[in-house]
Amino acid sequence: MSLNPIRPWRNIYRRKSRQIMVGNVPVGGDAPITVQTMTNTLTTDVAGTIAQVQAAADAGADIVRVSVPDEASSKALKQICAESPVPIVADIHFHYKRGIEAAEAGAACLRINPGNIGDERRVKEVIAAARDHNCAIRIGVNAGSLEKHLLEKYGEPCPDAMVESGLEHIRILQDNDFHNFKISVKASDVFMSAAAYQQLAEATDAPIHLGITEAGGLVSGTIKSAIGLGNLLWMGIGDTIRVSLSADPVQEVKVGFEILKSLGLRHRGVNIISCPSCARQGFDVIKTVEALEMRLEHIKTPMSLSIIGCVVNGPGEALMTDVGFTGGGAGAGMVYLAGKQSHKLSNDQMVEHIVEQVEKRAAELDAISAAAE
Repeated sequence: MSLNPIRPWRNIYRRKSRQIMVGNVPVGGDAPITVQTMTNTLTTDVAGTIAQVQAAADAGADIVRVSVPDEASSKALKQICAESPVPIVADIHFHYKRGIEAAEAGAACLRINPGNIGDERRVKEVIAAARDHNCAIRIGVNAGSLEKHLLEKYGEPCPDAMVESGLEHIRILQDNDFHNFKISVKASDVFMSAAAYQQLAEATDAPIHLGITEAGGLVSGTIKSAIGLGNLLWMGIGDTIRVSLSADPVQEVKVGFEILKSLGLRHRGVNIISCPSCARQGFDVIKTVEALEMRLEHIKTPMSLSIIGCVVNGPGEALMTDVGFTGGGAGAGMVYLAGKQSHKLSNDQMVEHIVEQVEKRAAELDAISAAAE
């Protein structure tokens, strides 16, 4: 919340990683933790893919990944990269030539899967293309597609096998004097992912891409990702994140930001603090919050809004937020501005008035920020 001072018990000390560039977006080092998503359109549907990239970017995505499964997709990628408002990562599996074509098409980063990209000779060709076109690489290890020799060695997917896979491919990149890379070790199992990422964080200074792969639908996948990614981020591990949901990519972006916002690692838009409501509520909290979430999506300024149904916790929460409304009696409640009690307001005017106050406060905070630069 913008009015809260920094307190020692809220600090997260991020793991020190070296910084790379994905297009014009820094990843790692002291750069903000970036939020990614992935399109689910056919890449050959150029207009549909660009529209989805734009929607994700409007929601705050810093980087968007696009699958490149065939040569036609490689050709389509050139126009997508040219028109994208954010750097594009080309998702490469099985066919190393798609990685070369994607680099030539303007991708800012190539995601290669050690389990299916091919032998070291093929990886070297992808590295050469990435270097020639100023393209980063993500080593994307997945528990579900580990190399055969590692499965034979360990008997099953496990954190040790995942990390060994990643480190083997780091060696290949470094042996070829290529250092503009990041790495991920994803699994659908939260425990396996967390253990692999902790082990990886101690073994390399490369930027780490966090994700719980194939996490599930909107609700279950959000919970699984919040637990897995949240704990790792709390430990200081992670430089860029992707929340994998069987849902609209925009939802992935929103959930990603909410995870970062809850830990104080990234702030974008309005953080609504609201009660679950009960018989004491002075207005319909649930419907009000739903309306405000929709009406305030356009606000990008980091700020806080409290919507509390009654005076049990309402005044206390409002004192710590930029704008607040606490339910009272007789169809009215109290408005708080910049943490101070301001004026009474009837419930039927609440949504419009709060939107107006949030927009006004956002403009004030933007002006303060601009003056400080």
